[in-house]
Formats: sequence, C-alpha cells, structure tokens
Amino acid sequence: MGLELAYSDDVARATEALYAKVSGVIPKIEWPAYAPVIAEINRLKRQKDAVILAHNYMTPEIFHCVGDFVGDSLALAREAARTDAKIIVQAGVHFMAETSKILSPEKTVLIPSMEAGCSLAASITGADVQLLKQKYPGLPVVTYVNTSADVKAESDICCTSGNAVKVVEAIAREFGVDTVIMIPDKYLARNVAAQTGVKVITWEGACEVHERFTAQEIRDYRTAHPGIVVLAHPECPPEVVAEADFAGSTAAMINYVGTHKPQRVVMVTECSMSDNVAVEYPQIEFVRPCNLCPHMKRITLNGILHSLQTMTFEVTVPVEIAARAKAPIDRMLAVKL
Repeated sequence: MGLELAYSDDVARATEALYAKVSGVIPKIEWPAYAPVIAEINRLKRQKDAVILAHNYMTPEIFHCVGDFVGDSLALAREAARTDAKIIVQAGVHFMAETSKILSPEKTVLIPSMEAGCSLAASITGADVQLLKQKYPGLPVVTYVNTSADVKAESDICCTSGNAVKVVEAIAREFGVDTVIMIPDKYLARNVAAQTGVKVITWEGACEVHERFTAQEIRDYRTAHPGIVVLAHPECPPEVVAEADFAGSTAAMINYVGTHKPQRVVMVTECSMSDNVAVEYPQIEFVRPCNLCPHMKRITLNGILHSLQTMTFEVTVPVEIAARAKAPIDRMLAVKL
C-alpha cells in the first residue's frame, strides 16, 4: 500500500465509526490492513465526485465502509439512474456496470476488474435472442438483468429477481398472451412460472453459485439446527425453493430478516451476504453456507482504490446498443412493486 497509506492515529480516528459497525464480522487484528485503504477511497470519492454502488454480495469492508448505495441489482439500477455524481464505481459485476452506463450515459462508469463477469450473462448472446424470437414469434422476451447490453437490446422488458413476478404478469397482460420467453436463468423462470401461472419458455442458463445448492442440504441444515428459518434465492433450483420457508431476492431476504427477526436463519445465496446482514442484526444467529461467487470476489478494496486512482476500467456501451437496451430497462423500472 505504500507509506502514505500506513495505519496511523489519523486513519484510526477517521475510520473509528466504520469499524464499530463491522467489528462483529471483521476481526480487530485485520482492521489496520483495511482502514488506510478505506480512508483513501472515501477521500478520493469526495475529491472526484464519485459514488460506489455496492452489491449485496460484496464483502463487509466494501459493503459497509465504502459503498454509498448498497442493495440488489434493482436498487443499484435505480440509484445509477438518479445519482448526480460524475463518476460511478460499480462494486459488482460487468453487466451491472453496463446497466449503470446505459441509464447514465453522461457519467463515467468504472469497474475495478474487467474479469468480474457472470455465468448467466455468459450463457446467452444477442444473436441467441434473435433466434428465439424467430422460433416463437409474437411472444414477449423477458430478460433478467444478469445479461449483457446486446441481450437486453433484443428484449421487450428486463427484470430482476426482486420484481420478476410483477414484470412477467405485467408483460403477459400487455401482450395478451399466456406464455413468455424468459431468459437466461432457467431456475428463476421456473420459479416465477410456478407463482404466476404464466407459461415460460426458458434458456439453459444458471447461476454457478445458486445451482450448487441442493434440497438435501436444506434438510441437513434443519436437522443440524432445529428451528432454523431457511431463506432461498429464486435462482436456486425449484426443489431447493420448495424446501425453504421463504424465497426472494437479496433485498427481500434482508427485509424478511428485519421484519420477522428469526432467532436462527440461513440465507441460501452467496455467502458474503450473511456477513453484511449480520452487521445490522447482531442478535440473530446466521448459519452460513459458503458458496462464493468467483466473479463478485474479483472486486476488492485495493481494486476499488486503484480504479479511482487511475480511472480504470471504464465501461462503455455502443450508442445504438445502449439506446435499444435502455427501453426494456426503463420498462422494468416503471413496473410498480
């Protein structure tokens, strides 16, 4: 980090309140390694008029200590659309940065690692969507935000795990159909179909984190931890969702914890999220499954600092693609939850 970023009394004072917040999930012995970087990131944000959009899967030192806006994909998309800052640093994966650029084309959008991709986004291309539309003419295309800009550009409307049910119901009504094309996550599509009664034509995409969970694992959690409340992400296979007490987006799971305050809970999703929620609810026991997203974990505190120092890596979207992709995103944002 260099001498200029050494842990000092000034740094300790500047980050004291932040450490008080995360002390339950970051050991004290580790804080001197984080604090100087956190202090410098927060200084650079003020200097450069930048904001950091931090996804729920970021580690606590990013999520709670440098993130200006935090949440799920839908929340971050909304913040990207309305922020007044000149620079957006996306502490998330590449498709999120593309979405931010599409919604705020006049702003500089940075991502600390261009390797922060997504198995879902990589599973489908715009050309694939064109072929689907040829095969199923007249059916609306509902595209999960976990996709590249060129895929969104071929779509009628986007959705997130938080609003997928509402979006599918709304677009089916608008088109007057009982079937939609829902891409690329086959598990999210099947889980949404089970809740809506709308038939879905799916794509063989899946989240490499969520598809690893099994129904037997959920039963094992219940055996090992009697009385545990199980919250699952709808990117999990339907048999996992069926075993859960509640299924919803990361934001919905957080809201469930805050509303119901279970004594013991397991969040069946990327494991950093449990750490972030535990900061807010230290009285709740979190049983932590640990399926890490290798792409989210490419975003590090030092990477964010380097991104702000060097203004890398800038994310751009071709104007024609951006214009076509913005329409389904706007359509999504207009759906009332």
